[in-house]
Amino acid sequence: MAAKLDYQWHLRKVMADRGMFSTTDLIPPLAERGITLSSSQVYRLVVERPERLSLKILMALLDILDCTMEDLIEPIAVAGAATKPQKAAAAGGSAPDTEGLGGLRPRRARIRGVDRS
Repeated sequence: MAAKLDYQWHLRKVMADRGMFSTTDLIPPLAERGITLSSSQVYRLVVERPERLSLKILMALLDILDCTMEDLIEPIAVAGAATKPQKAAAAGGSAPDTEGLGGLRPRRARIRGVDRS
């Protein structure tokens, strides 16, 4: 099974290395580059791992902190999560399909006659 990729977000560490210890230290340099974020948005950007990040913000951070993407984002490999066995496999049936819908198939729709009395 191939390893799944994940990442670690190092914005807080890079900021500390540059002498920026408050999350609000980013607000003025971002504004100089045309990016207006509230203090709570900047806080979440620094403290939490972003799931989505605009390239404009990423490029501004690289410029402000004079760093590279490798400094901010560290790709890591994680072991695949174990999946629960399907009911058929637990009952001695065939093993579930590892791709697609796990052996599930759609059920054919039943059309019933309409009484038009």
